[in-house]
Amino acid sequence: MKKFNFRKVLDGLTASSPSGSSGGGSGGGSGAGGSSMHPGGTAGAAGTPRDEIQETLTSDYFQICKTVRHGFPYLPTALAFDPVQKILAIGTRTGAIRILGRPGVDCYCQHESGAAVLQLQFLINEGALVSASADDALHLWNLRQKRPAILHSLKFNRERITYCHLPFQSKWLYVGTERGNTHIVNIESFILSGYVIMWNKAIELSTKTHPGPVVHLSDSPRDEGKLLIGYENGTVVLWDLRSKRADLRAYYDEAIHSVAWHHEGKQFMCSHSDGSLTLWNLKSPNRPFQTTIPHGKIQRDGKKPESCKPILKVEYKTCKSSEPFVIFSGGLSYDKACRRPSLTIMHGKAITVLEMDHPIVDFLTLCETPYPNEFQEPYAVVVLLEKDLIVVDLTQSNFPIFENPYPIDIHESPVTCTEYFADCPPDLIPVLYSVGAKHKKQGYSNKEWPISGGAWNLGAQTYPEIIITGHADGSVKFWDASAITLQMLYKLKTSKVFEKQKTGEGKATAEIVEEDPFAVQMMYWCPESRIFCVAGVSAYVIVYRFSKHEVNTEISSLEVRLQYEVEDIITPEPEIIPPFPDASSQLPSLKSLSGSTNTVACEGTMKDSIPCLSVKTRPVRMPPGYQADLVIQLVWVDGEPPQQITSLAVNSAYGLVAFGNCNGLAVVDFMQKTVLLSMGTLDLYGSSDPYQRQPRSPRKSKQFAAGLTELSDSPVSLELERCKSPTSDHVNGHCTSPTSQSCSSGKRLSSADVSKANRRGPGRPPFRKAQSAACMEISLPVTTEGHKSRRAMLQQLHGISTFSHDERHYTAHTWMDKENRENSFSRSRSSSVSSIDRDSKEAITALYFMESFARKNDSAVSSCLWVGTGLGMVLILSLNLPASDDLRQSEPVMVSPSGTVLTLKGPVLTFACLDCMGTLTHPPYEVWRDPHSADDGEKTRKRKLVMHSPSSSQDMGDHQFAVICSEKQAKVFSLPSQTCLYVHNITETSFLLRADVVTLCNSVCLACFCANGHIMTLSLPSLRPLLDINYLPVTDMRIARTFCFTNEGQALYLSSPTEIQRLTYSQEMCDNLQDMLGDLFTPVETPEAQNRGFLKGLFGGSGQAFDREELFGEATAGKASRSLAQHIPGSGGIEGVRGAAGGVIGDLTRARIALDERGQKLGELDERTASMMASAEAFSKHAHEVMLKYKDKKWYQF
Repeated sequence: MKKFNFRKVLDGLTASSPSGSSGGGSGGGSGAGGSSMHPGGTAGAAGTPRDEIQETLTSDYFQICKTVRHGFPYLPTALAFDPVQKILAIGTRTGAIRILGRPGVDCYCQHESGAAVLQLQFLINEGALVSASADDALHLWNLRQKRPAILHSLKFNRERITYCHLPFQSKWLYVGTERGNTHIVNIESFILSGYVIMWNKAIELSTKTHPGPVVHLSDSPRDEGKLLIGYENGTVVLWDLRSKRADLRAYYDEAIHSVAWHHEGKQFMCSHSDGSLTLWNLKSPNRPFQTTIPHGKIQRDGKKPESCKPILKVEYKTCKSSEPFVIFSGGLSYDKACRRPSLTIMHGKAITVLEMDHPIVDFLTLCETPYPNEFQEPYAVVVLLEKDLIVVDLTQSNFPIFENPYPIDIHESPVTCTEYFADCPPDLIPVLYSVGAKHKKQGYSNKEWPISGGAWNLGAQTYPEIIITGHADGSVKFWDASAITLQMLYKLKTSKVFEKQKTGEGKATAEIVEEDPFAVQMMYWCPESRIFCVAGVSAYVIVYRFSKHEVNTEISSLEVRLQYEVEDIITPEPEIIPPFPDASSQLPSLKSLSGSTNTVACEGTMKDSIPCLSVKTRPVRMPPGYQADLVIQLVWVDGEPPQQITSLAVNSAYGLVAFGNCNGLAVVDFMQKTVLLSMGTLDLYGSSDPYQRQPRSPRKSKQFAAGLTELSDSPVSLELERCKSPTSDHVNGHCTSPTSQSCSSGKRLSSADVSKANRRGPGRPPFRKAQSAACMEISLPVTTEGHKSRRAMLQQLHGISTFSHDERHYTAHTWMDKENRENSFSRSRSSSVSSIDRDSKEAITALYFMESFARKNDSAVSSCLWVGTGLGMVLILSLNLPASDDLRQSEPVMVSPSGTVLTLKGPVLTFACLDCMGTLTHPPYEVWRDPHSADDGEKTRKRKLVMHSPSSSQDMGDHQFAVICSEKQAKVFSLPSQTCLYVHNITETSFLLRADVVTLCNSVCLACFCANGHIMTLSLPSLRPLLDINYLPVTDMRIARTFCFTNEGQALYLSSPTEIQRLTYSQEMCDNLQDMLGDLFTPVETPEAQNRGFLKGLFGGSGQAFDREELFGEATAGKASRSLAQHIPGSGGIEGVRGAAGGVIGDLTRARIALDERGQKLGELDERTASMMASAEAFSKHAHEVMLKYKDKKWYQF
């Protein structure tokens, strides 16, 4: 534990450095990643901490470790099921394997090569899995540990693997290749046997063509010594493994896709490329016993039915009490091009076609027995689709599907943003679940989910966690993420507040995004007050309140003008300025320019005061849950589209929502439904703008306004242009919100409705010229080396459309299109966008409501809004709220600049506040109360506010620490003296994508994720580096868009379009991870084979037992060629343990696992020995009885 005495530090420094310097690295000459201190005051001065702050966090508290991956496996390729353990494995094109059991048992593992998984085979009830990958390697995975690891690998050098088959309870794996050969691998040693079935031996010598790759391998259910080999060109060979020759050969003139046995081993079925199924009898292999084209049209003249699409896979499963099931994918008629992918179930004469939403990758029939020579008794079909996993119940005649318990619908609409909340109020999860749990959907099977293997317990982690995902279709999903699981709680559709888009009007609307106009861009949630706020891609903000009661009401809406202007000083003499006329006299001209605010501007006319979307004006039924309280829309200004929102903050105690974009800042009172502030970024500075901005010539501004109506310098147009805030007066730099202008439900207030003129505040230049506002949020020069800053990335992150001045149209990319292009950082931008000066726009990048010291040397904290900009500037706005709660609905709220300006290097990302003891202080909030509660008593209506979160420190002391982090550096200021105590230059060459102040082990730290892949944590308030690990290079935009940190050392990001990856940076959680993960393998007794009966055993199969060891072992078959395949020993069980713990703990864990496995094997051996002894004793007893019976009889009496 290290103590920091600020007084001693400050006393020891003599050099003084201004706290407002924009460089940030001036104190102590710190280099990249170095820390330094800014003195700025004597030891006893106000604002310097008088007490020592104990920082408890050290680097020992931190370690990075992936915890769990949720969602649907991205780009699936293969499927396998263990019928005894009841676990499912899915392989993907990226080399990943997901293993699923009962809900909570979900394991992710990855092939190092990243090669696609071709096929998966379980060693049934052995706790192992074989994978075949596209780089022609076989891998054996150990599933008897919580994190599976590879025990052995075998890399083929001269042959390409096409198909594998592992018979039940066999240790010899058959491997078919592209050349048509079949090799045999010992699963225990992963060594290739010398026994090979060459293609030219398998086919007839008279055959002149190569039979093609091996597409199927299976042993006969009747005789394990017979191997059925299917070749692509239509040849099927039954190979006698003992005599090393073909027992029978069958030929068909259509390519084979799959083969399936009847359980008695006398017949097999093939599926073909012409949509036909052929049934073959072993006694007459010359031609098929039966040929059908299930979906082919029968020709009238008796000809063969017409060909259909290929049947890619068929399964032939028998039942004791009914007709067999024939299940296949594909095979539909060619003339139905629009038909969706389907699975066909033929049961007796009934044919059922199940249409799917996505193409079928693979399917498996789940049967009661693992033995291939018994009645199969199928009970379900697992269907793996490209973007979904469904399980069909075969036991009911209408074939319902099972309700899927896994969170595999994260990608139902592409995820556009995420938020993560750990250790949130415990009552939230049941409350959200109660409003989200709809009545049981009709049509699902009433049976238990059949994939029920593995074991899972809650573990030691007990705090509630919630993940929120925003989607491209405007939906928002709340997920219960406690104890490394994921379950959907509640879904909110934000698009319901808007009118549906009419397809016919597409060209004439004021939309700025053609595809996905409702995409969620930002979310802000206050768990304590349950206020939820979203910012959409079409430049709108919706404030939601939570209610348990259904309500039928109109949606309140406001419209806000945000316009960016660059100063162009004409003359310094203020006395010659003519008085501005009343703005109300200009309203007709404004209306005539844009048409009515409710009508769509026609082509060729300038759009003005029109929002991008139209809010519903009729009363709307809102079910229990989140209900829209207010919709705020940015409008077109003088033909320029509203810019997308770049920052968002809400405070329930103040009743305010603030949001900004590259034009400026808006603050809205959502209790009174009024706009308090709508101001360009430059105007926020007043006279304290630290940047010397060059005046712009009229010629320069004209080039941006090409094709637009030019505004003259007359007072009329000037006043129009400056009339930015619909309901505010700029009086002496203050913004007031007269309640007379509050909007009633269902009505919209436009800036055009303002009846009061804006007056010039002090320090504002008298004249300005119109400037085009068409540049998007990021207007940087095109680079080919990748993005220079986070803002440059955001153009791609948020699906921002690019506006062309010359063509006056938008180009937009859908989220799906973007996912395909996201792998490159440097996409060319519109030349008109990149040509605009970098400094011409200063976006609002961070907002934070807080009880803080607004001005230097204030004696008490007050309500403030902290504003961070893209140029690294921090402004504090004072909020003057009514003194009592009774006046809150009627008295206006005042917003005024405090004059405080702080600077950092790089755009500001995040703010936080610590009290004088170094404890994180949360912004004030209103305790949640139901706005539509039936009990309207005085107690219910009274707002209950919590102003200071740490209950122990009601008196916050006479100073506090402000933590501010930008893309480049972090600073800690002491307030109210505004002394910069600490500065840490986080990165010189890269930039931060995400920074969050989080709590860990009852302390607080700053967690950062850098674009170069580094995850870093810094202590607070001293900004000491505690962790810096190169974890994850940002290979695509998705990671940058969705990465977020939360409390207790947790973080997440979208690792693929369909999957959420969670990780921890806490050493404690890494140590406890083994206990939290589910067990994939649980000891289960293998079911006994059915007694086949004496006659069946005598006549039904081969008389002698089949000894594979004798046939394939080295003694008989010899060694395989060394150049054919290379054996690579795996890391075994140790790799998984390494991730869980290090040092002595790791050794102990490894020893414990080894002992557990050894104990388990000894236990199994003990059981087998006892069983053999019991059977030997029974045999001895039986033999003794037979001997006694026949002892005294003569030979002729038998």
